[in-house]
Amino acid sequence: MTRITLAELAEKLGATVHGNGDVVVHSIASMSKASEGDITFLSDAKYRKHLAECKASAVIVKEADIEFCQSNALIMKDPYLGFALAAQALDTTPAPATNIAASAYIADDAIIGEGVAIGHNAVIESKAVIADGAIIGAGCFIGQEAKIGKNTKLWANVSIYHRVELGESCLVQSGTVIGSDGFGYANDRGTWVKIPQLGTVIIGDNVEIGANTAIDRGAIDNTVIESNVIIDNQIQIAHNVQIGSGSAMAGGTIVAGSTKIGKHCIIGGGSVINGHIEITDGVTITGMGMVMRGIDEKGMYSSGIPLQTNKEWRKTATRVHKIDEMNKRLKAVEKKLVD
Repeated sequence: MTRITLAELAEKLGATVHGNGDVVVHSIASMSKASEGDITFLSDAKYRKHLAECKASAVIVKEADIEFCQSNALIMKDPYLGFALAAQALDTTPAPATNIAASAYIADDAIIGEGVAIGHNAVIESKAVIADGAIIGAGCFIGQEAKIGKNTKLWANVSIYHRVELGESCLVQSGTVIGSDGFGYANDRGTWVKIPQLGTVIIGDNVEIGANTAIDRGAIDNTVIESNVIIDNQIQIAHNVQIGSGSAMAGGTIVAGSTKIGKHCIIGGGSVINGHIEITDGVTITGMGMVMRGIDEKGMYSSGIPLQTNKEWRKTATRVHKIDEMNKRLKAVEKKLVD
């Protein structure tokens, strides 16, 4: 358990202490469940009324909320950011591996940096490079000539294919596969002929990738994920996709091949993005969006039908099938009005 005084935590967060800076906190808790030794946060003023009942040792709040706070506090412009930084400071998540396990296989010509940890039954293939401070979890596979950057962390059973490159301080959750073959085939009179995928995957620094996600290698050129990108669980990124820095993609999203997604885009969960299109910088696509054409103006985009009762949905579906007929009738009426 990590223990830290409010004064020490304030320095890490860039916050101002209100109350007793010598108070010690050891964990993060929600406002309703917090008790002595916990720190919590208030980022939405509509929950301000709960401050009076909060039993936490300290609360991270905005300046405007301090008068309603009955406990010690850390004052910040963005309490939610404060929560993220406090959670980092008090994080008790164990490392995926410590030291180098005797059961790990490491090729003689692999390059292993200083302070590397490799878990049980991990495989490091020929000419792979594992940079200083990297952690390779149990059962991971690192293919030939793959490169893992400094302080990058792979949880158990991650597969990194040959020649894939991960930058520094990346985090990859269990079950993810990076560098598998893209969906490339030619058709010879009804017989599918596989096209070897000769590119690779290049991933920048500070990229986080969730569990059971697949990122395919390029067919000829590379699949590229730039720095500071967040990719959630169970996402499919096809061959030759490019994702710009600062973008984030929520779970269940599918991106077809050769699509280019700009910088600082946000893709909602369950979205489907067509191949060979380009999405400009600063685009937000809400959940279950279906993107069939490129987007050249930043902003928020949505598609799909919001949840309805089954009875309402049946009526909507019936009307959708009649849109063409209704459109023809509307045009006929407009023509008569003009005439």
